[in-house]
Amino acid sequence: MSELSRTRTAWMIACLVLIWGLSWPIYKMALHDTPPILFAGLRCLLGGLLLTILALPRYRNIRWQQTWHIYLISALLNAFLFFVLQTVGLQYLPSGLFSVIVYLQPVLVGLLAWIWLGESMSVLKIVGLLLGFVGVACISMESLSGQISWVGILFALGSAVSWAMGTVYTKKIADAVDALWLVAVQFTVGGLAMTAFGTVVEQWTRIGWGHPSYLIGLVYGAVFGVAIAWLLYFRLVTSGEASKVASFTFMVPLVAVLTGTVFLHEPFTLNLFAGIVLIVVSIYLVNRPARAALRPKKQSVEVLRH
Repeated sequence: MSELSRTRTAWMIACLVLIWGLSWPIYKMALHDTPPILFAGLRCLLGGLLLTILALPRYRNIRWQQTWHIYLISALLNAFLFFVLQTVGLQYLPSGLFSVIVYLQPVLVGLLAWIWLGESMSVLKIVGLLLGFVGVACISMESLSGQISWVGILFALGSAVSWAMGTVYTKKIADAVDALWLVAVQFTVGGLAMTAFGTVVEQWTRIGWGHPSYLIGLVYGAVFGVAIAWLLYFRLVTSGEASKVASFTFMVPLVAVLTGTVFLHEPFTLNLFAGIVLIVVSIYLVNRPARAALRPKKQSVEVLRH
């Protein structure tokens, strides 16, 4: 996988953070007119089918007989488990607390990439990842209310773990599969599984097909939230250190909150300011070259061969 220039990397990260940051208020409005699992399943399925159409000219690169297990594992971690656990878990916890737990993901990615991929780890990087998590907690503190559900906490932790494992797994097998086909297949398969699951536990009649908020959420989710965003994310992960790329996702809840402040006239609080400072410092520390790096006890395993 070829390396990206600093300028191109910066633009891709900015687009990714903006897309995912805007998705929170858009999805929140759409969920008033649709059951959550069917909504997640349909936007993943449509996004996957869109990518499949784009990937068809490269049909020889799918190599299904040799790599089918990679596609299925990726679909399980990055699509089905991540979206189902997230969507269902949001019903048990305030969105602020839930997002704090889910954004343990960059910290988990840093640890897994160090152990599994042999990426460098330093004290500065550890401190930076923890500061970023604390920054997300500060930003989300305003929306913490109501009774805390251990079921919701477990769902949130499961979502964070599946996302982290999926990110590191994608980095590990990057040279074994075609990147476009990987994203296309994982969301098509994951979307089909989620839609089937939603059909069993939810009702199609509850979908407000004619409501603009639902249609905007579905189209935005399929085109931008799934197809474009995950292509950018996996391209960034496979071309650089997974832990460094993951650290920038701390900015996603920041963008979501700032969007609400600017466009929905929500208050700019001290917690928000503190969170902004901590996230900026976090990203600087994680991406700052360290003089001495910690070494994992085990050597990294070679990437799967073709």
